[in-house]
Amino acid sequence: MPGRSSSSSSSSSTGFISFSGIESALSSLKNFQSCISSGMDTASSVALDLVETQTEVSSEFSMDKAMVELAMMDRELTHYVKAVQSAINHVKEERPEKIPDLKLLVEKKFLALQNKNCDTDLQSNAKFVQFKQQLKELKKQSAKPKEDGRHNEVDKIKDKDASRAGNERDGLQADREADGTEGVDEDMIVTQSQTNFICPITQVEMKKPVKNKVCGHTYEEEAIVRMIESKHRRKKKACCPKIGCSHRDVRMSDLIQDEALRRAIESHNKKKARHSE
Repeated sequence: MPGRSSSSSSSSSTGFISFSGIESALSSLKNFQSCISSGMDTASSVALDLVETQTEVSSEFSMDKAMVELAMMDRELTHYVKAVQSAINHVKEERPEKIPDLKLLVEKKFLALQNKNCDTDLQSNAKFVQFKQQLKELKKQSAKPKEDGRHNEVDKIKDKDASRAGNERDGLQADREADGTEGVDEDMIVTQSQTNFICPITQVEMKKPVKNKVCGHTYEEEAIVRMIESKHRRKKKACCPKIGCSHRDVRMSDLIQDEALRRAIESHNKKKARHSE
Protein backbone atom coordinates (compact mmCIF):
# COMPACT_ATOMS: atom_id res chain seq x y z
CA MET A 1 0.00 0.00 0.00
CA PRO A 2 1.56 3.34 -1.01
CA GLY A 3 2.90 5.39 1.88
CA ARG A 4 2.83 2.52 4.41
CA SER A 5 5.54 0.20 5.64
CA SER A 6 4.63 -3.26 4.39
CA SER A 7 5.73 -6.29 2.41
CA SER A 8 4.27 -8.60 -0.21
CA SER A 9 3.61 -11.16 2.53
CA SER A 10 2.87 -10.99 6.26
CA SER A 11 6.46 -10.16 7.18
CA SER A 12 7.24 -6.84 8.83
CA SER A 13 10.10 -5.84 6.53
CA THR A 14 9.69 -2.35 5.15
CA GLY A 15 8.68 -1.68 1.58
CA PHE A 16 5.77 -0.50 -0.49
CA ILE A 17 2.85 -2.49 -1.80
CA SER A 18 1.03 -1.37 -4.91
CA PHE A 19 -2.25 -2.80 -6.11
CA SER A 20 -1.77 -1.53 -9.66
CA GLY A 21 -0.32 -4.87 -10.80
CA ILE A 22 -3.21 -6.79 -9.26
CA GLU A 23 -5.78 -4.43 -10.75
CA SER A 24 -4.11 -4.83 -14.15
CA ALA A 25 -4.40 -8.61 -13.81
CA LEU A 26 -8.08 -8.20 -12.88
CA SER A 27 -8.61 -6.20 -16.06
CA SER A 28 -7.14 -9.10 -18.06
CA LEU A 29 -9.46 -11.55 -16.30
CA LYS A 30 -12.44 -9.38 -17.19
CA ASN A 31 -11.30 -9.40 -20.81
CA PHE A 32 -11.24 -13.19 -20.61
CA GLN A 33 -14.85 -13.06 -19.45
CA SER A 34 -15.73 -11.31 -22.70
CA CYS A 35 -14.09 -14.25 -24.51
CA ILE A 36 -16.34 -16.64 -22.58
CA SER A 37 -19.32 -14.50 -23.57
CA SER A 38 -18.30 -14.72 -27.24
CA GLY A 39 -17.91 -18.49 -26.86
CA MET A 40 -21.45 -18.73 -25.50
CA ASP A 41 -22.76 -16.71 -28.45
CA THR A 42 -21.01 -19.09 -30.86
CA ALA A 43 -22.27 -22.23 -29.09
CA SER A 44 -25.79 -20.80 -29.03
CA SER A 45 -25.68 -20.00 -32.75
CA VAL A 46 -24.42 -23.50 -33.60
CA ALA A 47 -27.12 -25.12 -31.46
CA LEU A 48 -29.83 -23.09 -33.20
CA ASP A 49 -28.37 -24.08 -36.58
CA LEU A 50 -28.59 -27.73 -35.55
CA VAL A 51 -32.23 -27.40 -34.52
CA GLU A 52 -33.11 -25.49 -37.67
CA THR A 53 -31.53 -28.14 -39.92
CA GLN A 54 -32.96 -30.94 -37.75
CA THR A 55 -29.54 -32.42 -37.10
CA GLU A 56 -29.35 -35.38 -34.72
CA VAL A 57 -30.19 -34.63 -31.10
CA SER A 58 -26.76 -35.75 -29.83
CA SER A 59 -25.11 -32.81 -31.61
CA GLU A 60 -27.56 -30.38 -30.06
CA PHE A 61 -26.90 -31.97 -26.67
CA SER A 62 -23.17 -31.34 -27.13
CA MET A 63 -23.84 -27.63 -27.61
CA ASP A 64 -26.10 -27.61 -24.57
CA LYS A 65 -23.34 -29.22 -22.54
CA ALA A 66 -20.83 -26.68 -23.87
CA MET A 67 -23.11 -23.84 -22.78
CA VAL A 68 -23.35 -25.29 -19.27
CA GLU A 69 -19.56 -25.57 -19.02
CA LEU A 70 -19.05 -22.04 -20.28
CA ALA A 71 -21.65 -20.72 -17.82
CA MET A 72 -19.84 -22.52 -14.99
CA MET A 73 -16.52 -21.04 -16.13
CA ASP A 74 -18.08 -17.59 -16.15
CA ARG A 75 -19.45 -18.13 -12.63
CA GLU A 76 -16.06 -19.32 -11.33
CA LEU A 77 -14.23 -16.41 -12.92
CA THR A 78 -16.78 -13.96 -11.53
CA HIS A 79 -16.24 -15.40 -8.04
CA TYR A 80 -12.47 -15.13 -8.36
CA VAL A 81 -12.65 -11.50 -9.49
CA LYS A 82 -14.97 -10.74 -6.56
CA ALA A 83 -12.59 -12.50 -4.16
CA VAL A 84 -9.59 -10.47 -5.35
CA GLN A 85 -11.48 -7.20 -5.21
CA SER A 86 -12.79 -8.06 -1.75
CA ALA A 87 -9.27 -8.85 -0.51
CA ILE A 88 -7.94 -5.56 -1.86
CA ASN A 89 -10.79 -3.60 -0.28
CA HIS A 90 -10.23 -5.40 3.02
CA VAL A 91 -6.56 -4.36 3.13
CA LYS A 92 -7.32 -0.79 2.07
CA GLU A 93 -10.07 -0.37 4.66
CA GLU A 94 -8.40 -2.17 7.57
CA ARG A 95 -4.95 -0.68 6.89
CA PRO A 96 -3.21 -3.34 9.01
CA GLU A 97 0.32 -2.77 10.27
CA LYS A 98 1.33 -6.04 8.67
CA ILE A 99 -0.07 -6.77 5.27
CA PRO A 100 -1.72 -10.21 5.34
CA ASP A 101 -0.89 -12.93 2.87
CA LEU A 102 -3.02 -11.74 -0.06
CA LYS A 103 -2.91 -15.12 -1.77
CA LEU A 104 -4.39 -16.90 1.24
CA LEU A 105 -6.92 -14.12 1.77
CA VAL A 106 -8.11 -14.37 -1.83
CA GLU A 107 -8.31 -18.16 -1.66
CA LYS A 108 -10.36 -17.98 1.53
CA LYS A 109 -12.84 -15.52 0.04
CA PHE A 110 -12.97 -17.45 -3.25
CA LEU A 111 -13.76 -20.77 -1.53
CA ALA A 112 -16.47 -19.08 0.52
CA LEU A 113 -18.15 -17.97 -2.71
CA GLN A 114 -17.66 -21.33 -4.42
CA ASN A 115 -19.20 -23.21 -1.49
CA LYS A 116 -22.47 -21.40 -2.18
CA ASN A 117 -22.65 -22.71 -5.75
CA CYS A 118 -25.79 -24.53 -6.85
CA ASP A 119 -27.35 -25.56 -10.17
CA THR A 120 -29.89 -22.74 -10.03
CA ASP A 121 -27.02 -20.24 -10.29
CA LEU A 122 -26.97 -20.82 -14.03
CA GLN A 123 -30.44 -19.30 -14.25
CA SER A 124 -28.89 -15.95 -13.36
CA ASN A 125 -26.55 -16.15 -16.35
CA ALA A 126 -28.26 -14.00 -18.99
CA LYS A 127 -26.53 -15.72 -21.91
CA PHE A 128 -27.49 -19.19 -20.68
CA VAL A 129 -31.11 -18.21 -20.00
CA GLN A 130 -31.37 -16.55 -23.41
CA PHE A 131 -29.92 -19.66 -25.05
CA LYS A 132 -32.55 -21.94 -23.46
CA GLN A 133 -35.37 -19.57 -24.41
CA GLN A 134 -34.22 -19.20 -28.01
CA LEU A 135 -33.79 -22.95 -28.34
CA LYS A 136 -37.31 -23.52 -27.04
CA GLU A 137 -38.78 -20.91 -29.41
CA LEU A 138 -36.99 -22.30 -32.46
CA LYS A 139 -38.06 -25.85 -31.62
CA LYS A 140 -41.62 -24.61 -31.40
CA GLN A 141 -41.26 -23.02 -34.84
CA SER A 142 -39.68 -26.19 -36.26
CA ALA A 143 -42.44 -28.36 -34.78
CA LYS A 144 -45.11 -26.64 -36.86
CA PRO A 145 -46.47 -28.86 -39.65
CA LYS A 146 -44.31 -28.80 -42.76
CA GLU A 147 -45.74 -28.20 -46.19
CA ASP A 148 -47.12 -31.59 -47.14
CA GLY A 149 -49.99 -30.77 -49.45
CA ARG A 150 -52.30 -29.59 -46.71
CA HIS A 151 -53.76 -26.12 -47.10
CA ASN A 152 -52.44 -23.27 -45.02
CA GLU A 153 -54.80 -20.80 -43.36
CA VAL A 154 -55.04 -18.56 -46.41
CA ASP A 155 -55.84 -21.52 -48.68
CA LYS A 156 -58.50 -22.75 -46.29
CA ILE A 157 -60.21 -19.40 -46.29
CA LYS A 158 -59.99 -19.15 -50.06
CA ASP A 159 -61.52 -22.63 -50.42
CA LYS A 160 -64.23 -21.72 -48.00
CA ASP A 161 -65.06 -18.59 -49.95
CA ALA A 162 -64.98 -20.51 -53.22
CA SER A 163 -67.51 -23.03 -51.91
CA ARG A 164 -70.08 -20.43 -51.02
CA ALA A 165 -73.19 -20.12 -53.09
CA GLY A 166 -72.97 -17.60 -55.91
CA ASN A 167 -75.67 -15.37 -54.52
CA GLU A 168 -74.02 -15.26 -51.07
CA ARG A 169 -70.69 -14.34 -52.59
CA ASP A 170 -72.25 -11.67 -54.74
CA GLY A 171 -74.03 -10.27 -51.73
CA LEU A 172 -70.82 -10.16 -49.75
CA GLN A 173 -69.08 -8.48 -52.65
CA ALA A 174 -71.77 -5.86 -52.78
CA ASP A 175 -71.40 -5.22 -49.06
CA ARG A 176 -67.64 -4.81 -49.45
CA GLU A 177 -68.05 -2.36 -52.31
CA ALA A 178 -70.55 -0.41 -50.24
CA ASP A 179 -68.27 0.02 -47.22
CA GLY A 180 -64.97 0.28 -49.12
CA THR A 181 -63.46 -2.95 -47.78
CA GLU A 182 -63.19 -4.87 -51.01
CA GLY A 183 -60.18 -7.19 -50.99
CA VAL A 184 -59.56 -6.78 -47.25
CA ASP A 185 -59.74 -10.52 -46.54
CA GLU A 186 -56.78 -11.50 -48.66
CA ASP A 187 -54.75 -8.46 -47.64
CA MET A 188 -55.30 -8.89 -43.92
CA ILE A 189 -55.23 -12.66 -43.54
CA VAL A 190 -51.93 -13.58 -41.91
CA THR A 191 -51.03 -16.29 -39.45
CA GLN A 192 -50.22 -15.40 -35.85
CA SER A 193 -46.53 -16.07 -36.44
CA GLN A 194 -46.47 -13.67 -39.40
CA THR A 195 -48.16 -11.02 -37.27
CA ASN A 196 -45.34 -11.39 -34.78
CA PHE A 197 -42.87 -10.56 -37.56
CA ILE A 198 -44.11 -6.96 -37.62
CA CYS A 199 -42.39 -4.34 -35.46
CA PRO A 200 -44.94 -2.37 -33.38
CA ILE A 201 -42.89 0.80 -33.98
CA THR A 202 -42.08 0.69 -37.71
CA GLN A 203 -45.07 -1.49 -38.70
CA VAL A 204 -42.83 -3.38 -41.13
CA GLU A 205 -41.27 -6.81 -40.96
CA MET A 206 -38.32 -6.99 -38.59
CA LYS A 207 -34.78 -7.79 -39.70
CA LYS A 208 -32.99 -7.65 -36.34
CA PRO A 209 -35.65 -8.37 -33.71
CA VAL A 210 -34.89 -7.86 -30.03
CA LYS A 211 -37.07 -9.12 -27.18
CA ASN A 212 -37.95 -7.20 -24.06
CA LYS A 213 -37.10 -9.46 -21.08
CA VAL A 214 -39.68 -7.71 -18.92
CA CYS A 215 -42.86 -7.89 -21.05
CA GLY A 216 -41.76 -10.36 -23.75
CA HIS A 217 -42.59 -8.14 -26.73
CA THR A 218 -40.27 -7.80 -29.71
CA TYR A 219 -39.20 -4.80 -31.77
CA GLU A 220 -36.80 -3.89 -34.55
CA GLU A 221 -33.53 -3.22 -32.73
CA GLU A 222 -32.70 0.10 -34.39
CA ALA A 223 -36.25 1.42 -33.88
CA ILE A 224 -36.53 0.62 -30.16
CA VAL A 225 -33.03 1.90 -29.42
CA ARG A 226 -33.79 5.15 -31.20
CA MET A 227 -37.05 5.46 -29.27
CA ILE A 228 -35.40 4.85 -25.88
CA GLU A 229 -32.60 7.33 -26.61
CA SER A 230 -35.09 9.97 -27.76
CA LYS A 231 -37.16 9.59 -24.58
CA HIS A 232 -34.10 9.67 -22.32
CA ARG A 233 -32.81 12.85 -23.93
CA ARG A 234 -36.09 14.44 -22.82
CA LYS A 235 -35.76 12.92 -19.35
CA LYS A 236 -38.70 10.62 -19.97
CA LYS A 237 -39.25 6.89 -19.69
CA ALA A 238 -39.88 4.82 -22.80
CA CYS A 239 -43.14 2.87 -22.72
CA CYS A 240 -43.46 -0.43 -24.57
CA PRO A 241 -44.95 0.48 -27.97
CA LYS A 242 -46.97 -2.73 -28.19
CA ILE A 243 -50.65 -1.87 -27.96
CA GLY A 244 -52.12 -2.98 -24.62
CA CYS A 245 -48.76 -3.48 -22.88
CA SER A 246 -48.54 -1.93 -19.41
CA HIS A 247 -44.73 -1.86 -19.25
CA ARG A 248 -43.80 1.80 -18.81
CA ASP A 249 -40.02 1.80 -18.52
CA VAL A 250 -38.24 0.00 -21.37
CA ARG A 251 -34.47 0.05 -20.88
CA MET A 252 -31.54 -0.92 -23.06
CA SER A 253 -30.56 -3.57 -20.52
CA ASP A 254 -33.99 -5.21 -20.97
CA LEU A 255 -33.33 -5.97 -24.65
CA ILE A 256 -31.91 -9.27 -25.89
CA GLN A 257 -31.38 -10.51 -29.43
CA ASP A 258 -34.29 -12.72 -30.51
CA GLU A 259 -32.33 -15.15 -32.65
CA ALA A 260 -35.19 -17.65 -32.91
CA LEU A 261 -37.57 -15.04 -34.31
CA ARG A 262 -34.95 -13.73 -36.74
CA ARG A 263 -34.45 -17.24 -38.09
CA ALA A 264 -38.21 -17.79 -38.32
CA ILE A 265 -38.60 -14.60 -40.37
CA GLU A 266 -35.76 -15.59 -42.69
CA SER A 267 -37.20 -19.09 -43.12
CA HIS A 268 -40.65 -17.66 -43.89
CA ASN A 269 -39.21 -15.29 -46.50
CA LYS A 270 -37.23 -18.08 -48.18
CA LYS A 271 -40.38 -20.22 -48.49
CA LYS A 272 -42.33 -17.25 -49.83
CA ALA A 273 -39.60 -16.59 -52.41
CA ARG A 274 -39.67 -20.24 -53.53
CA HIS A 275 -43.46 -20.16 -53.94
CA SER A 276 -43.31 -17.03 -56.03
CA GLU A 277 -40.84 -18.56 -58.49
